[in-house]
Amino acid sequence: MDLATILSAVLTLTAGIGIFLVACQMMSTNLESASSNKLKNLFSNAARSKLLGVGIGALGTAAIQSSGATTVMAIGFVNAGIISLVQASTIIYGANIGTTITAQIVALGMFGEGSAITSAIVFSSLAGIGAFVSLFAKKDLWKRIGGILTGFGMLFVGLDLMSQSMSDFAALDSVKTFLARINNPLLLVLIGTLLTAIIQSSSVMTSIALAMVVTRLINIDQGIFLTMGSNIGSCAVALIAGMTSGRNAKRTALIHLFFNISGVVIFLLIEAVLWLVSGKDVTYGSIFTKMFPNAPQTQLAMFHTFFNVVTVIIMLPLTQLLVNTVCRIIPDDKHPIDPNAPHLYHLDDNMLTTPPLALQQTKKEIVNMADLAMQNFNLSLNIICTLDFKDSGKFSIREEELNFLNQAIVDFVVKLSEKPQLSQKDHIYLSTTFRSVRDLERIGDYAENIVEYAESLRFINHKFSKEAIDEIRQVQALIDNLYEKIMIAYENEDIHALEEANIIEEEIDDITKAMEDNHIKRLEQGICGADVGAQYLSLSSNVERVADHLINVGKTIRRTTNS
Repeated sequence: MDLATILSAVLTLTAGIGIFLVACQMMSTNLESASSNKLKNLFSNAARSKLLGVGIGALGTAAIQSSGATTVMAIGFVNAGIISLVQASTIIYGANIGTTITAQIVALGMFGEGSAITSAIVFSSLAGIGAFVSLFAKKDLWKRIGGILTGFGMLFVGLDLMSQSMSDFAALDSVKTFLARINNPLLLVLIGTLLTAIIQSSSVMTSIALAMVVTRLINIDQGIFLTMGSNIGSCAVALIAGMTSGRNAKRTALIHLFFNISGVVIFLLIEAVLWLVSGKDVTYGSIFTKMFPNAPQTQLAMFHTFFNVVTVIIMLPLTQLLVNTVCRIIPDDKHPIDPNAPHLYHLDDNMLTTPPLALQQTKKEIVNMADLAMQNFNLSLNIICTLDFKDSGKFSIREEELNFLNQAIVDFVVKLSEKPQLSQKDHIYLSTTFRSVRDLERIGDYAENIVEYAESLRFINHKFSKEAIDEIRQVQALIDNLYEKIMIAYENEDIHALEEANIIEEEIDDITKAMEDNHIKRLEQGICGADVGAQYLSLSSNVERVADHLINVGKTIRRTTNS
């Protein structure tokens, strides 16, 4: 009989954990998609102050219901050089506070036991409501809202199964006797750490602890130490992400681990002092039992929040010391990477854990590539007008970087396109990036052609006439104006800016045609020779094609705005 009960309880617990994990993933996925722009704006403000960084981490985690995703996101930003180690640390601090929201929600769902309609039943019904919304909704936003409701409801379906399994265990005297013997705080912390690392979700571990406390399978003090251990175990995801990334990413993962270990050590020391002073009469459990009588779920949930908030208050002033410590443990390479070596400026594979935010960063990376291409284009025109090659080294470095970005962005987009969290509009945008990247790389190639024309002029000891240089400067100004309008259109999906860009592109077509006509006249008048003329005609053709490629980049917004 006992064996059958144990087997049934284990299977029920497994089912509950599975549903809970799926629900967390469903909520996280849909919340990320629905709030991607807000998340982007949040993280972009992380550099303002440490307290703001904590707030951003807390709000971001509360929004997507995943401290792991927030932490891995911070690791990705550090690895890409977008935020500093100090900024990442404060975001991670906040993520630890934000993740306590799940425990508070779960505790709320445990009220009403024994009545016909419990809060868990009411919340569980949202799974069905959300499913109907997702099934019949036409707009993508409503589908996401339906997904959020379904995930939220499923949390309580999983929780109910876990609570049921704990009730089955609680009916077995042998199980209760065994668990009662495990009262060593260090052992309980270790168990909580290991189980969380295996499950890879501190929310699930905390919810199991809540269910065990409510069913009186364990006491409140045991639940507290298991929960403290879950904080350390939650670092497993970040450590895996950090160890497969760059040096600063490894440091960020280590900061996360040290932060959580420090909090546990501090609270264990305080507990030891309380025991010595009171003779074990005063514990965290006894304190929170008096604060929230007859509500064991609230006692544990409130301790979880208290633990993380106090740890942040203690560790926040020590952030720089913590950063310095991990930098000594993982020192800078004695042979540092060449800062001029090609690299991604805004992207890192760790960002793939949060696809909506990764998509925003992809757009920033493409905008950055456009800036590099235009820097080289303008430099090529300056070189051919002045025959001054002093900046040709910078030109070569940027050209190499453009070639690298052409492939690296495409590789990242291919991986990102496979993620299910993206909306139909997101997938449409990603499909346009392949051509945009190719167009920008071609602008770099035309700039390279122009530099080669300049080298030919230098070789034959000739240069363009003043009239020809004036025409080049005139069309250069138009190209710069076109680029400005295209970037406004591309970044903001601004159709009006694209229409203005089309007008400028028509002017460029006219002036490049005039350049060819004027050049033929100069040839007839003997102002310039045939050798110089060939380079000039090729240059005007290249300039016109650069304008076409910029327009192609801008036109991609028509597909996303019409979707």
